[in-house]
Amino acid sequence: MPFCEDKSIDYAALENLVELYLKAGAEGLFANCLSSEMFELSKQEMLESVSFIVKKVAGRVPVVATGTFSETVEEQAAFVKEIYATGIDAVIVITSLMAEEKDDEATFRSNVKALLALTDGVPLGFYECPVPYKRVIAPDFLGELVKTGRITYHKDTSLDINNVSAKIGGTAGADDFGLYDAYMGHAVATLEAGSAGLSCIQGNYFPELIVWLCHNYSDAAQRDKVDQVQQFLSDNMGVMHYAYPNSAKYYLQLTGVDINTVCRRTDIEELDEDTKIKLNKLKVDYENLEIA
Repeated sequence: MPFCEDKSIDYAALENLVELYLKAGAEGLFANCLSSEMFELSKQEMLESVSFIVKKVAGRVPVVATGTFSETVEEQAAFVKEIYATGIDAVIVITSLMAEEKDDEATFRSNVKALLALTDGVPLGFYECPVPYKRVIAPDFLGELVKTGRITYHKDTSLDINNVSAKIGGTAGADDFGLYDAYMGHAVATLEAGSAGLSCIQGNYFPELIVWLCHNYSDAAQRDKVDQVQQFLSDNMGVMHYAYPNSAKYYLQLTGVDINTVCRRTDIEELDEDTKIKLNKLKVDYENLEIA
């Protein structure tokens, strides 16, 4: 999320980002996510920013947004309905907010089913957000939920290609459902396994590269270039995650985007000069890929 110097939402920059992603060829947008600093937004800011994005997108691509933040399932369900009313295509459920870290799998599954029962008619998705802790949804449970016809989206952060493959296999043939992998260490492998696409922080640095990879990963004529892109993503994992999302905002500045590096999060690394040097090099290395 872009912020002004006073840390209010910078809607002019947000509009520019929306157009940047769409021009790059993004086929959907995930609003109100961890990259948006969702835990630092008030519920009113969530609703206003998501409504703004929906209006600017104007139906060009699907938009999804997170909607589970409250303590009880009943409160979560109420906000799910509220944010769905902004016009998004699906409400995303944070898996780690459906049960405490100490809770067992049975409690998690019970709470998820209760949320579905309380939000009848609202399309949902899942995000294995690593904050406040990571709870990876089991392939069998995801498959069970997708069969209800209510689940349209899953953002995977298991970092395990076998887990991803099991989820894809368990949901094969489902209409209007797609698994999107966040881990670029196996970007090509997850696409080859049948992922619907990629949902990663790297898309906030160079969205056109992620779009290119999704379109060309299986093109034999482009195999050498695909391998180069995969290596580039793997080699630069550390620099892109360090001081994020400040680092991504700084990188966008380097490319000419009118955005500052103000963030609300206080738990991230400092965007120091050494980090800026690495990000400058990242830009040069990316340009040297010469992706058409």
